Amino acid sequence: MSADAFTAEESETGRKLFAAEWRFRTAAGAVASLPPAAGIEIAFAGRSNVGKSSLINALTNRNALARTSNTPGRTQELIFFAGGGPLTLVDMPGYGYAAAPKAKVAAWTALIRAYLRGRTNLARVYVLVDARHGLKTADAEVLDLLDETAVSYEIVLTKSDEVKADALAATIADVGAAVRKRAAAYPDVLATSARNGAGIGELRAAVARLLAEKS
Repeated sequence: MSADAFTAEESETGRKLFAAEWRFRTAAGAVASLPPAAGIEIAFAGRSNVGKSSLINALTNRNALARTSNTPGRTQELIFFAGGGPLTLVDMPGYGYAAAPKAKVAAWTALIRAYLRGRTNLARVYVLVDARHGLKTADAEVLDLLDETAVSYEIVLTKSDEVKADALAATIADVGAAVRKRAAAYPDVLATSARNGAGIGELRAAVARLLAEKS
């Protein structure tokens, strides 16, 4: 999805939305620890080390709002961030990390499933996919879960700066074709880079559009 897919008003609204003073709100490692459902939430999901924390930092113009790590599987809870308005950002535990203990993976999976099934104010999940690799089996399993729970989701490619333009275009086309066959998927694919800022403005505008639709 290119910048001309959004109006100037949506782009400016998105810029202002994420220019707020975003801060850590709370972390939940179990359903009982979830904060009350209020306002509108959007969540970020993806394989371990796909760049979720880096993307959240880029969106909010913060260097360390979300903790980044080279250690896969570090995020083991649902992390909530607030910006003073109706929107809350949720950083979900990374999936697909084979070296994690089975009991820990089972706990993460149960938490994510319960969150998706019961969170009435969850407007959309942005599923992050590494632009260098495209959709993997672990991604497909999460998309199946999102379809099953009827939660709207959209694919966001990360690390697009590490892929040549023709390869990136091919990945966007392939991923778009795959998700358009799915019930709960938003059909457009966004390509982003937390490193050089590519696509960040478009993602902010997409969120602004979503909030307008939900208001």
